[in-house]
Amino acid sequence: MCGRYYRRSDKQKIAEAFHIAHDDDVILPPWDYNVAPTTHQPVIRHNRDTGDRELTLMRWGLIPFFAKSPEEFKDLSTILARAATLLERPTWREPFKRRRCLVPADGLYEWPKPGHAISPTFTPEPIDEPNATGDLFGGPVKPTKAAKPVKRVFNITLADPAAMPFAFAGLWDYWKQPDGKYLESFAIVTTEPNELVSTIHDRLALILKPRDYDRWLTSDDKEDPRLPLDLLHPLDSDEMKMVPANPAVGNWRNNGPEMLAYTN
Repeated sequence: MCGRYYRRSDKQKIAEAFHIAHDDDVILPPWDYNVAPTTHQPVIRHNRDTGDRELTLMRWGLIPFFAKSPEEFKDLSTILARAATLLERPTWREPFKRRRCLVPADGLYEWPKPGHAISPTFTPEPIDEPNATGDLFGGPVKPTKAAKPVKRVFNITLADPAAMPFAFAGLWDYWKQPDGKYLESFAIVTTEPNELVSTIHDRLALILKPRDYDRWLTSDDKEDPRLPLDLLHPLDSDEMKMVPANPAVGNWRNNGPEMLAYTN
């Protein structure tokens, strides 16, 4: 369900890739290899006054403007927005019409669901260890105990490294806090999977092509009558690649380039 993604590109690279003016007010860590829900992440939208693209930080997990409290959505049910429900659910309807955004990323992580071609778990190969009383003196090697099954997770990204960073299609909204300030938050749109990802899951985060960025972006000062419904489809499989990732990425505290690949 794309509950994690990653960003290797720093603020400067994002600004260059998405043609954004430098903004000293946005403080952005140089990378994040384990982006988790409820954290604040870079998002690109149209500035309502100038119409230019701007980079800002928003909470991942959309809190709709009509919510009584963010606690209503602590179950993470609004980190992803199904494309088929964008005009049906009140949570998504107005953001889809008025507040669409881009979410910069370099890849995403996905855990296989049961019932797909690739099983959700695997058993690592056992690693032989030296026998303390024998191997050090030329004796036999003592095998380890049988390894326990481990949850599979895959690193899904674009096949062309030069195309990074790319953008997920996003929706954003704002919620007025008791102190009068606004909490801005976003969700990532998902579609049906392409052939590659269908081997592990029934959903895929919607990745936009650069030529479609301006069509997707919209300001919140007026409703867009020309909704980009034709963009709600998955990227072709031949434009993507999928490799095993480090199962440690399941813990949001684990963060670093070692998350991108699995080594036994």
